[in-house]
Amino acid sequence: MARNFYFTEKVRSEQLLYEDLVIEALKIYGSDVYYLPRTIVNEDVLFGEDPASSFDNAFKIEMYIDNIEGFDGEGDLFTKFGVEIRDEATFVVSRARWRKQVVRASDAEQSADRPTEGDLIYLPLTKSIFQINHVEHEQPFYQLANVPVFKMRCTLFEYSNEDMETGVGVIDQIDRDFAYQYKLQLASPKAATISVTMDSGSLSAISILQGGRYYTTAPTILISGGMDSSAVPTDSATATATIDSATGILSAISITNAGSGYDSSVIVSIIGGSSTDSSYTIGDSAFQTLANNVIMSGEIMHYAMDSALDSSRYLYLGLAGADDGKFHTFTSGAYPNGTVVKTTGAASGLQVIGVTEPNDLSENEQNEVFSSFSTDFLDFSENNPFGDPENQ
Repeated sequence: MARNFYFTEKVRSEQLLYEDLVIEALKIYGSDVYYLPRTIVNEDVLFGEDPASSFDNAFKIEMYIDNIEGFDGEGDLFTKFGVEIRDEATFVVSRARWRKQVVRASDAEQSADRPTEGDLIYLPLTKSIFQINHVEHEQPFYQLANVPVFKMRCTLFEYSNEDMETGVGVIDQIDRDFAYQYKLQLASPKAATISVTMDSGSLSAISILQGGRYYTTAPTILISGGMDSSAVPTDSATATATIDSATGILSAISITNAGSGYDSSVIVSIIGGSSTDSSYTIGDSAFQTLANNVIMSGEIMHYAMDSALDSSRYLYLGLAGADDGKFHTFTSGAYPNGTVVKTTGAASGLQVIGVTEPNDLSENEQNEVFSSFSTDFLDFSENNPFGDPENQ
């Protein structure tokens, strides 16, 4: 016999009441977290992975941590290679709240109406990021013929060069600190310096003491002051400058009119003529055109000047790659080749005089706590610190 159609648990008003009670409970007992949808950049269809994933948004939402006595998983794993944290957690989120708060990219493949495996959850309570491994969408099992929540089983996220541009400082700082980076040593801009030689009130020579850097057009030589009251405008001295376009330095200054009536207080100044792209800002992109016209680019993670403030500065570029999709590296070289700029195809920039590749990927295993007493934890003065204690 079929069910009595006068009785049903699919009453919409009761389902909505049940859903509202669940949302209220999550707001009371849950924690505020940030949900980070993954944006697929360049999926490897053979292996089904995307090493170049990016996380461009962070949506604040309440979730309940469905763990009783701390995180699940294998916990803290101590090995001879270091310490590895293998925490796992289960997060519960209201379906209605998730659909209201989280907005995905316009890509049809990512416009799912549920949390997706591979997305991230940042838990401010422990300052940890968890990656979703599985989304359970049938628990609790159809009470009142509906399921008001998603349960997400997650593991502690291991950063591997993903691009974090969420707008939340503590999250975005991750790729600033741990992305694989190129460290470019740049020669700082330097203005040319000169000296003036006088002969009987006229300019006999203008000598170049320092040719400066990064001149793309010849500067103007301005001669002012030092003229007595008997001098007339036709007696004013003039000079022109010449630059070496291959090196970007001031190569010569020619006196076109020595002038007359000058005393030792005459001032010869170098005005303009230098065009550089030296104002680098964290988060901007920097570019370098290689000898084969391939353009290398990367995101500026750090920008530092040395203590001398004049000899060089350092540009740290992460998430780097070439426009031809092949492996290339940044290079150093003479000006104007070997320069790095902020605009694609720009002709001028700061000269790269050194390239190194510091690797900080191994420093984000969340084991900073152990570094302070690591020498006491294992006694490497013994032949076998993992075996039986030796007789001392």
